[in-house]
Amino acid sequence: MAAAPQPPAPPPSDSAPAGTWQRLWRQRGALAWTLWPLSLCYGLLVALRRALYRAGLFRSSHPGIPVIVVGNVIAGGAGKTPVVMAVVQHLQAQGWRPGVVSRGYGRNTHDSRVVLPDSPPSMVGDEPALIARSCQVPVVVAAQRSAAARLLRTQYPDTNVIVCDDGLQHWALARDIEICVFNDQGVGNGFLLPAGPLREPWPRPVDIVLHAGPAPQGGSAPRFALQRQLADFALRADGRRVPLASLHATPLLALAAIARPEDFFTLLQAQGLVLVETLALPDHFDFNSWKRPSNKGYTLICTEKDAVKLWPQHPDALAVPLQLQLGEGFFAALDARLQCALSSPH
Repeated sequence: MAAAPQPPAPPPSDSAPAGTWQRLWRQRGALAWTLWPLSLCYGLLVALRRALYRAGLFRSSHPGIPVIVVGNVIAGGAGKTPVVMAVVQHLQAQGWRPGVVSRGYGRNTHDSRVVLPDSPPSMVGDEPALIARSCQVPVVVAAQRSAAARLLRTQYPDTNVIVCDDGLQHWALARDIEICVFNDQGVGNGFLLPAGPLREPWPRPVDIVLHAGPAPQGGSAPRFALQRQLADFALRADGRRVPLASLHATPLLALAAIARPEDFFTLLQAQGLVLVETLALPDHFDFNSWKRPSNKGYTLICTEKDAVKLWPQHPDALAVPLQLQLGEGFFAALDARLQCALSSPH
């Protein structure tokens, strides 16, 4: 069988939410309609690739234990990784032994490798490093998630469920449960890339939908609201907690290298913090070239995802965890589908 290609790449995701692509994708303006013919070509490529998998010309493999994919159908940040962490922690509390697979976006390596709590983010990716550190769970990264699943089962044979961070469009890994996450912008203007934010047409069959804004129309999957808020404390590099209330009079330099940095700044201000300066950097920024302003004594505050890369050079940085509130019934729906997966012929 032929080796399956990677899904078509979206436009660069290193622009802020107020950037060109995000403004374009909010509505069906003149530029969006100009790009619409290209989106038809993109859609044909997506449909052809999916058809080749269904026909068996491209191979999908199943690791032999239940697979839960947490992904999205839009380009840019939808908040998948916090959902992955919430799902993993729930599974652990239910007695499961979960493992996580990821592409490891932004790493400077290309092999399949195990992620340890102290693995450098530059070698494994910032999100896998955060998951391994925060959840204390086996994590493996590979260019092909099916390869990551094989290595995970080899290195951690006691694992009995796999959670895939991203990957709705990576059909080389067969899955049992699909969770589709939407941010508060939903499907945007509803166009496919590059005229809109969609990686594939919506609606598409999924098992569960999580949405931070209004529920996206279409499809029959159960939908659950997703609310994000910051913890009431920040973390130091040594794990100690600092109450955010104690920082109300502290001038802060807020830094975020995520898909939607303004969201983080807004949440900090909602906690009553004084942001003297904000710095939005490209998503997955490696910080190797970043230098802290030397003439300012502001306290540095950032996301947990950024902290795993900042702490080696800036151990005084404070990281504020993101906490999720998932709609009532979400975990019950997930558990029910997981029980069904146990009877799968895989």
